[in-house]
Amino acid sequence: MDANHPRKHALVTGGSGDIGGAICVALAAAGHHVIVHANGNLARAASVVEQITSQGGSAEAIAFDVTDAELSRTAIESLLAQAPIQILVNNAGIHDDAPLAGMTEPQWRNVIDVSLHGFFNVTQPLLLPMSRTRWGRIVNISSVAAVLGNRGQVNYAAAKAALHGASKSLAREMGSRGISVNVIAPGVIKGSMTDNVFPPEQIKAMVPAGRAGSPEEVAALAAFLCSDAAGYINGQVIGIDGGMS
Repeated sequence: MDANHPRKHALVTGGSGDIGGAICVALAAAGHHVIVHANGNLARAASVVEQITSQGGSAEAIAFDVTDAELSRTAIESLLAQAPIQILVNNAGIHDDAPLAGMTEPQWRNVIDVSLHGFFNVTQPLLLPMSRTRWGRIVNISSVAAVLGNRGQVNYAAAKAALHGASKSLAREMGSRGISVNVIAPGVIKGSMTDNVFPPEQIKAMVPAGRAGSPEEVAALAAFLCSDAAGYINGQVIGIDGGMS
């Protein structure tokens, strides 16, 4: 980090997952102090922290349930007591797939709770402190399912598409304060969520690039959107899907 750009604190929700972990590593490599969030599994977040610190980066782990507004606010207040959080990546999300005709109410509610209510519970308490610094980057991780739709994922596509509208609106609210808000919509990305779902021949048929993307490719885009260079990119939904959308 040069003297004009001191280390910023970055919070990545769902930072213990495949994509989230890669984003944490990329932000740490860019010189930021990364707060690696997990829902319940602090050990997984701690292993990402260990990976970052072993490479000379700065990180800490935290666990809280993003669907619990009070818990989220308390956790965020404790983080803000240390330093402003100027980078936020809302990556927490879950799948619970079923055709809508056979979907249960808990399947509908739980998926929306994590992706959408979680976005509100984490983002809202950070906005005024972030705006006081006159610099901020918010990146919301969505899915190609929100753009194209996907069978069996009405709940997931609904939650992620709602993030698109929320992000575009928030970008208009915060743009004059030096804060950008963008969405990344990944397609088929290697990792525990997709490896057993899509056989290679299906990926070749679905994806013009003929392969799955890597978490590191998503992380490189996220790190760029969180940089000074990306300050004029605001309110955008950027696909990273090998040409699917």
